[in-house]
Amino acid sequence: MADIETALHGARALILADLAARDVADAAVVSLVEDAVTHRRWWLEQWPDGAEYVLGLVAQDVQDALLEGYGRWPLCEACAAADGDLHALSVEPELGPDPHWVCGKEGVPVAPVGSLS
Repeated sequence: MADIETALHGARALILADLAARDVADAAVVSLVEDAVTHRRWWLEQWPDGAEYVLGLVAQDVQDALLEGYGRWPLCEACAAADGDLHALSVEPELGPDPHWVCGKEGVPVAPVGSLS
């Protein structure tokens, strides 16, 4: 159970760091993170070996929740600055360890999840 809580607390902290880096960590958005963590707690209780995947899954959950209520996040700042193209970064691998934010248009990693600037 300790490994599950460690993975969840780590994921929460890294996602909040990315949200804060892009100035979208208001109370309502933090509530979305808490909802995602709660959902993934149940998931990890069913599959404890999935702890190394939980960061990417929580990132995707938050991204999906933000899309429904707030819009695309996080935006690819490189493409937006270069040509005004506003598109969201994606999490890769979709299910795997060491998730990164990736620009789908250029196919390049932008930052590890938790390290957006």
